[in-house]
Amino acid sequence: MKKVLVTGANKGIGYEIAKQMSEKDFHILLGARDINRGKAASDEINSLGGKATFIQLDLSSEESIHKAVEEIKRDHRDLSLLINNAGIGGNMEHGPMETEMRALREAFEVNFFGTFELTRGLLPLIKENEGIILNVTMEMASLSILSQGILPNSFSYNTSKTANNAMLVGFARELKGTNAQIYAVTPGPTSTDLNDHHPLGKTTAEGAKIIVDYATDGKWHHGEMLMKDGFMPW
Repeated sequence: MKKVLVTGANKGIGYEIAKQMSEKDFHILLGARDINRGKAASDEINSLGGKATFIQLDLSSEESIHKAVEEIKRDHRDLSLLINNAGIGGNMEHGPMETEMRALREAFEVNFFGTFELTRGLLPLIKENEGIILNVTMEMASLSILSQGILPNSFSYNTSKTANNAMLVGFARELKGTNAQIYAVTPGPTSTDLNDHHPLGKTTAEGAKIIVDYATDGKWHHGEMLMKDGFMPW
């Protein structure tokens, strides 16, 4: 049974990703900051006939990240898939002039720095196991799409997720010439607590399916940024 670590998996699209991966016979390492909610989500997947193990993981805490990495290296050395889903929105209504540096730092702490440190810590295992790192991205992280002025000018979220995409390019170069790969997938607009459950978005199950399909299609997507019907512009 292959193992996948899904971050931010106690609720929303992260939980749906974990649930659907479980249905594809993956052992879920369910990463979540809140211990009670994380254990409850893990227990629910197990009650549905899947196999899930809770991993306490707070991406805003370097200590928590290092502890989780050491636990996985000790107990789950066969990890072959990392899905970096966890993220925070910050104040989605604020443009740059309304954004305080504190809020910007908080968004970067999770969406960029925490994700970077976790990926850096687990990349040797993924490389050894010829596995996959999949970063969950969004159209709001695409400079090409943002420059059209159609999407909200949610400065802290947009910039931190754009930086995450730049990080993808760096790690892709690290894995060049190996049989491991890293790529990003957007589920498209999805109704979650990140956007106050916007009524025009996909359900979390629909959004998760796009990510799960790319994670398990067996194709080579290294260094790509993908949306439901193909490439997403950078």
